[in-house]
Amino acid sequence: MPKTIKKVGVLTSGGDSPGMNAAIRSVVRTCAFHNIQCVGIYRGYQGMIEGDFKEMGARSVHNIINKGGTILKSARSKEFMTTEGREKAHEQLVKTGVDALVVIGGDGSFTGAEIFNKEFNFPVMGIPGTIDNDIFGTSHTLGYDTALNTVVDVIDKIRDTASSHNRLFFVEVMGRDAGHIALNAGIGAGAEEILIPEEDLGLDRLLDSLKKSKASGKSSSIVVIAEGDKIGKNVFELKDYVEANLPEYEVRVSVLGHMQRGGSPSCYDRVLASRLGVKAVESLLEGKSNFMVGMINDKVALTPLLQAIKGHTEIDRELLRVSEIMSI
Repeated sequence: MPKTIKKVGVLTSGGDSPGMNAAIRSVVRTCAFHNIQCVGIYRGYQGMIEGDFKEMGARSVHNIINKGGTILKSARSKEFMTTEGREKAHEQLVKTGVDALVVIGGDGSFTGAEIFNKEFNFPVMGIPGTIDNDIFGTSHTLGYDTALNTVVDVIDKIRDTASSHNRLFFVEVMGRDAGHIALNAGIGAGAEEILIPEEDLGLDRLLDSLKKSKASGKSSSIVVIAEGDKIGKNVFELKDYVEANLPEYEVRVSVLGHMQRGGSPSCYDRVLASRLGVKAVESLLEGKSNFMVGMINDKVALTPLLQAIKGHTEIDRELLRVSEIMSI
């Protein structure tokens, strides 16, 4: 018989992403709706080890749906990677009367939750929060849509300067080892070329593409590069290579960095966070555990945590074809 859940703990772990606060709000208010208690755990798993808890009610999460980052803070915990650290965390949860855990984060956070569940038979549920969109079992992770809009807005501004000075801009975007941000934002911003780790363009093909752009009458170009792309050791060495082989191009580099992880979440991310938070809490109340809540075919769905961690997200081949046609 499933354990009766009376108090749920919620934490954010790993890198922050827009929409995490909206997810915290959803978890807290779903608990209030079902007349169970909710505890916010500060600083992720490290805060869980140290007992950095705060009771949260429906009114304690007002005016946070529009805020980026996470009010619960986030931290990486080496101590939680040890058996002793996880035992301390479990003792703190038991002492506080927490019966189940909602973890908002990425694959590293889910790995910790999955191990914790196995060791202590403790009910856990994951909500995917990362701008990289590299978690298996969901079409969108929290923050991905917001990051895309941020990148497109910035590239639009860079294009103004590129056009004014007839320059070639290399714009590096985040995404770790996945090219989802680069591919979608590149198409959305009208980039002439998109470099992603899933598709090895190669230096010669890049040069050929830039030559064709020049020959077709383009006076400026934008190349969007995913940070995990392996075409060069880094974007600055790639710039030097292109300038050495195509001296007619004046190349500039913009590394967008952590601005992509900040800012007010988009409407899509706010709605997504709200839906996933409700499903996470209600799944725990139904006796389910060790799942990640995600979106599949625009429906909220559960994926086993281990599958979400081990599974591999695929790049959309149709989008690759579209990007080739659009860059002509």
